[in-house]
Amino acid sequence: MAQTFMPPGPGHWALDRSHFPGGATPISQWLMEEGMEAGMRRVFAEIGTPADSMQARFVNGFMYTRLRPLVGADHPRSKLPPLPILRLVSRLHPAFRARAAAARTILENRSWVSVVEQWDSKIRPDLLAQNLAFQAVDVGQLDDEALSGHVGELLQYCRSNLELHFWLHGYDLGPVARFLHLCIGWGMSAPEVLSALAGSSPSTVAPVRRLVKLRAELERLSVDPVSLADVRNASPVAAALLDEHMNECGNRLVTGYDLHSRTLNEMPGSVLAAIRSAKEPPTLNLDNVNASLRSQVPTASLETFEEALIDARGVMDLRDDNGPMTYEWPAGLLRRALLEMAKRLTERGRLHETQDIFTLTHLEAPNVLLVSGPMAEDLSARSKLWAERAFLQPPATLGPIEPTPPLDVLPEPLPEMIAMVQTALVHLGMVEQRHTDPLVGVGIGTEKYVGRVRRASSAEEAIEQMEPGDVLVVRATSPAFNAILVLAGGVITSDGGALSHAAVLARELGIPAVVGAPGALDLVDGSQVEIDPVAGRVRIID
Repeated sequence: MAQTFMPPGPGHWALDRSHFPGGATPISQWLMEEGMEAGMRRVFAEIGTPADSMQARFVNGFMYTRLRPLVGADHPRSKLPPLPILRLVSRLHPAFRARAAAARTILENRSWVSVVEQWDSKIRPDLLAQNLAFQAVDVGQLDDEALSGHVGELLQYCRSNLELHFWLHGYDLGPVARFLHLCIGWGMSAPEVLSALAGSSPSTVAPVRRLVKLRAELERLSVDPVSLADVRNASPVAAALLDEHMNECGNRLVTGYDLHSRTLNEMPGSVLAAIRSAKEPPTLNLDNVNASLRSQVPTASLETFEEALIDARGVMDLRDDNGPMTYEWPAGLLRRALLEMAKRLTERGRLHETQDIFTLTHLEAPNVLLVSGPMAEDLSARSKLWAERAFLQPPATLGPIEPTPPLDVLPEPLPEMIAMVQTALVHLGMVEQRHTDPLVGVGIGTEKYVGRVRRASSAEEAIEQMEPGDVLVVRATSPAFNAILVLAGGVITSDGGALSHAAVLARELGIPAVVGAPGALDLVDGSQVEIDPVAGRVRIID
């Protein structure tokens, strides 16, 4: 199909497939566009980033992002003014002066420490209570009007949570990006630097440790379950552990970020397989890792290094808990409610296929049961178009390059803030990295691993076919993936970087991985490959 990719607005836009590979649903597009820009604008002002915001726009279902300039964003220049003028403007313009003052304050006060405290004491408990309250609603028992209202409330809840999500990212990514930026400046590589952060995210390994306990209980009883009902009936202890796991993780989106992704509740076979394969995350001794890093730091900068390391480790749990609590769980509950709508519409002949419900916009969804709304044929046509668009080959960038001023024209400490943002974007995988070898990326781990490729165009497809020990090959993973990643002996992704969720999960769970290898999805399903995390390379054996 012929589709034109036009810039979605002024300036230069970069393709981001780390969150939405393609064919994103209308509601997910609305949530990301609204939530990212609002949340990033707020946090950029607070932490002193000399940019207005990070924007997300979707073109033919593909997500493009733009770092929106602080001044003149809607009328970008094709070339920079003379450097003396830039230097003068950056020191006299009120917006730049305010950002410089904010940046000095946050770096001196390390404001992220108080945000982590707020998360632990207030923000997360409130989110947990709200998520559980929405989860307690039996959507099947609601009448049409009540279900419509429930969907409307969830839409607004997800929208406000996405803004919170991106605001938090300024504080949970900032210290990690600063630590990484400093260490790279001292000559270290991103993988060795980030290995020092392993073990600092209890929320990442908590579901796995619960599954380990559950497996041990079943082995103690010599029970080999073939269903979750068998697990629950094995003993009160097993039932309690399973209920705890599904209560916390069951309604989270697992196979992706979009609403058409499935939740753990919809994948009982994968839960059972994860229980059978669960193993204790590795015990880490970081003394040698940290000593190696310290040996590369100039003596005069050792105090800065120690403080940056403490801060980076201190925010990692928030970084990994943020997504599941603010987005994957609420979005999974929204999916549950939309599926109930789809069931009723299908019974009434107003919907041909269940998946067609996800073509509704955020304005249509709350009202579709109460008014005539789009016809089944219309939604079916939309669904077909959405599926076709997912296989387009989008350009890596759209719009003319926006020249950026040299960092040295900006007043201190704005150059450091810009460098931190750039470091985060690169190592999250939001900026395209070109490798001459398509099977080279960022390696995670120290031991090689040989296994059978289980490749799919989506994580959902891969999970359905995986056997314990397989090498999972997908475009990217989401944070909620830790509930089932225990099945994998190794992981290869085509997108992402050293800060991506796939990299974090691999580090925390001790799984050899290569992330950001652009040729990953070309690997033949069922073939044998060797993952060499030290070299960051995948080698085809058979």
